Amino acid sequence: MRLEEVVNRHYHQLNDNDMHILKYILNHAQTCYQLSINELARACNVSKSSVLRFTQKLGFSGYSEFKVFLKWDNRREKTDSHYIEPLYTDIDATLNDLSDKSFDAISELLYQARTIFVYGSGVAQTNCALELQRQFANAQRHLVVIHDQTEFEIIQQSMTPEDVIIIISLSGDTPALIPQAEWLAAKGVPIISVTNLKNNKIAQMATHHLYATSTFTSVTAYRDIISFVPFAIVLEHMFRHYLTYEEKRDHPDQ
Repeated sequence: MRLEEVVNRHYHQLNDNDMHILKYILNHAQTCYQLSINELARACNVSKSSVLRFTQKLGFSGYSEFKVFLKWDNRREKTDSHYIEPLYTDIDATLNDLSDKSFDAISELLYQARTIFVYGSGVAQTNCALELQRQFANAQRHLVVIHDQTEFEIIQQSMTPEDVIIIISLSGDTPALIPQAEWLAAKGVPIISVTNLKNNKIAQMATHHLYATSTFTSVTAYRDIISFVPFAIVLEHMFRHYLTYEEKRDHPDQ
């Protein structure tokens, strides 16, 4: 339970003096847990007993227990920030990159394509592909999702320059994917790559490349997490640009 939740639960018991103490604590959350009861009382210009009564009104046995709670609450806030801020940073970076990108050529390619194939190089990437398929179905376009490497090897034999394949890869350097991308490029099959923002082989071979910014965040010394939300944003962006393009082509007078 966070401090805000504790206060809300006992808010009706707090008087003006208590609210004065609470205001100081909330405005000095980063350091308040380091203060002794006497130091907090002096900082708030109240008596030691006033601070003690305040903590007891919040359901704590005394100031010592309240101080431990403040320390825990402060550490939890820092941990939350450690995990959440990188996500916001990645999303902002992805949106900024997309704002400078023209989608006209990509939209034209998708509009003219005989068949649009989509391949994700992992489970999360395949989920992105399936969501893109669902979106395009709303526009009356059926995308063919390739579910695994074996299926890819079979289907690529029948792909032609009249088709388009969208390849979603986190690294863009998946070893098993490189030969297939090279084969498709040699056949003249247009490739739209969606990869992490870095120099990578798939993007180099692609007809058009789109980038998502997604960074690894350490959970433990042996485990990292990475979000595919930026990838979903890129694909959503591409789809909405396609809708705009399609509308202009099909209804030029509107």
